[in-house]
Amino acid sequence: MAKIKKIELLIVDLKPKVKRTDAIQSFDSQQTPMVLITDADGFTGTGYSYTIGQGGEAIMSLLKETLVPRLIGADADSIEKIWRDLLFSTHATSVGAITSLALAAIDTALWDLKARRANLPLYKLAGGAKDSVPLYTTEGGWLHIPVEDLVADAVNAKAAGFSGSKIKIGKRHLAEDRERLKAVREAVGDDYDIMVDANQGFSLSESIRRAAMLEQFDIGWFEEPMPADDVAAHAHLAKHTSVPVAVGESLYSISQFKDYLHAGAASIVQVDVARIGGITPWLKVAHMAEAYNVSVCPHFLMELHVSLVCAVPNTPWLEYIPQLDDITEEQMTVEQGVAEPSSLPGIGIHWDKNEIDQRRMKPFDFVLTG
Repeated sequence: MAKIKKIELLIVDLKPKVKRTDAIQSFDSQQTPMVLITDADGFTGTGYSYTIGQGGEAIMSLLKETLVPRLIGADADSIEKIWRDLLFSTHATSVGAITSLALAAIDTALWDLKARRANLPLYKLAGGAKDSVPLYTTEGGWLHIPVEDLVADAVNAKAAGFSGSKIKIGKRHLAEDRERLKAVREAVGDDYDIMVDANQGFSLSESIRRAAMLEQFDIGWFEEPMPADDVAAHAHLAKHTSVPVAVGESLYSISQFKDYLHAGAASIVQVDVARIGGITPWLKVAHMAEAYNVSVCPHFLMELHVSLVCAVPNTPWLEYIPQLDDITEEQMTVEQGVAEPSSLPGIGIHWDKNEIDQRRMKPFDFVLTG
C-alpha cells in the first residue's frame, strides 16, 4: 500500500500567447491550480486544472480547506475510492465547475503517481489503444481574426499536415459568418475539415438557421450552438441538420453526458478532463460514448488529453491549443500534424520547476504532511 504522506498546492497564472475571442468572451488569463502528491515510497505525482479568466482562488480554497486534508494516509492506488469519497464530501457543491476543477487536479496527480510507480506512460496504463492522433487547430480561428488571416492560418495548417481547422462563429449577421467560412473552404479545398464553434451563443431558432448555412460548406461539426444545459434543444437541432452537433466542454458530470447520449443530442463528445473532474470520470465518459458509437474529441488541455485520446479507440482528433509552453521543458511531440503521447512514465508533461516557482502566486502556496 502506497500511503499518501505529503500534498503541496500552488497556482500559476498563464497569459495566452495570442488573443483569444469567441462569441461570448475574451481570454485574458488562465489560472492553473496544481497539486503535488507524494507517497510513503517517495514517488510524486503532479496534477492540474485551469480556469479561463478568474476563479482559481475558489478552487484553491476548496482544495485546501475541504479536499486535501482527507488525503493524508489514504492508499494512493485506490483512485476510484478516493475520487468517490471526495465527490461525496462535496455533495453540497456538486455538480459544478469549481468542485470538478478541484477534483480534477487531485485525480490527475494520483494517475500521474500511479503511472510513475508502475513505470508506464499514462496512455498505456489507461488503455493503450493507439500511438498517435491527428490534430486540428483552433489557434488561428478566433472570432476577431480578419478573413484573410483565417485563410492564411488554415492554408498553413493544412501544409503542416493538420487534419482541420476550427473557426469561431457568432458574428452579428449570418452573412459575416458565411463570408468567413466560404473564404476558408475555397482556400483549403474539399479534403480538409472545417469545424465551427458558437460557444453557446445562439438560441434554438438561430442555431437551426445557422446550421442550414453550415451545410453549404461541409462543416465537420457545430460546437456548443446553445447553452449546454439545454439537452432538449440540442436534440431538436440534431434532428434538423446534417451537421454533427458537438458538446461537452461545459458539462461537469458523467450523468450530464449520459443524458446527451441517450437523447441523441450529441454526435461529438468534447469531454474536458479538468471540467469533468479528472481522468477517472473522463475515461468513463469516453467508454460510454464508445457504447453509443460516438466520437470523443476533447476540449483544450492538449498536453494531457494527448495521452487520454491515445488510451481509447473512439478519438479521431485532438484540439491544438498550446497551454503549458511557459512552464514545461519540452512541448508535446508533433510530426506532420500528428501528435504522439509521451512514452515516459506518468502523464507525460515535463514541468519546468524553475518557471513554475517564478510564476506561482505565492500567497496560495500550501503544504500538508502527515
